[in-house]
Amino acid sequence: MSTAAPAAQDTTSDSAAAGSVSLEGLSKSFGDFTAVRDLDLHVAPGEFLSMLGPSGSGKTTVLRIIAGFEEATSGTVRLSGVDVSRTPPHARNVNTVFQDYALFPHMTIEDNVGYGLRVRGTSKADRGEQVGEALRRVRLDQVADRLPHQLSGGQRQRIALARALILRPQVLLLDEPLGALDKQLREQMQIELKQIQREVGITFVFVTHDQEEALTLSDRVAVFNNGRIEQIGTAREVYEEPRSEFVARFLGLSNLIGAELAETLTGARRAMSIRPERVRLDAAANGAPADGEVGLDGVVAEIVYTGPATRYLVATDAGIDMIAERPNAHHDVGARPARGDRVRVTWNPSHAAVLP
Repeated sequence: MSTAAPAAQDTTSDSAAAGSVSLEGLSKSFGDFTAVRDLDLHVAPGEFLSMLGPSGSGKTTVLRIIAGFEEATSGTVRLSGVDVSRTPPHARNVNTVFQDYALFPHMTIEDNVGYGLRVRGTSKADRGEQVGEALRRVRLDQVADRLPHQLSGGQRQRIALARALILRPQVLLLDEPLGALDKQLREQMQIELKQIQREVGITFVFVTHDQEEALTLSDRVAVFNNGRIEQIGTAREVYEEPRSEFVARFLGLSNLIGAELAETLTGARRAMSIRPERVRLDAAANGAPADGEVGLDGVVAEIVYTGPATRYLVATDAGIDMIAERPNAHHDVGARPARGDRVRVTWNPSHAAVLP
């Protein structure tokens, strides 16, 4: 169910901070278990930030602390510059959308979307106007008189968003809201969600365990691990420049090369991560790699067709497995290696991320 302040509150004298979220030294323990550890995070007004991580990494706990559903063991929560660490959920100018959309089954879509305004005491005429605008924004004004069970999953998701946005919160919190949708609908809703966020200009804090979803939607991604933020940055930064082995492994596929082998290949003793799409697959008998490139010979151990691309798992003579990915362009299908073929995986070290 969505929560929101009963009235807009004067949260800061600096309008530039309206909609910002700042967490300082945040920790949360449940008995002997520490779910969040000394966490600092700042979300700028109007930003779309995704908190990404595996189950149990602390991301949902952080979201619930921002919403006020959980109280931090220590640390400070500021919304629009104001300390709300001890403020109850209904008095925070935020709204929350959950994976379970929690629409009232006996109410029409129009009544569901306008429920928060009715609780606030908004007049029927004003309520009708605002509900119509909210439904048009999510492109569902034609279903205003229907009941929730008459809508598809994607439509119910957009109604939940409309209900949350109509109260004009400064921050919208979303806890895996697309998790119950099938893949095709989820991908469609990702695009629509980002478009809606740009239109309304509200700060979105989004929790997900889906890497592709986080990369698609976000201005920045905070990668969580064991109650801490392992890395935060733009989608391109966290994917192309992972700062730890965990981030490299969790965000898509990655080839990890230890410091000793990297020194043999490049002369620099530093571990590296190279994405499969940056690895080229050549015939093993092609001679030495081109200038600036390094390579390892091996045998194709497995081939995985994914639709847009084909992945090749190569068991290299150096004792490590490497993954190379080729787009499925129609003109080179016949030239592809088969399992058991001798090949060389080649890459440019400048395309690899250096790991600590």
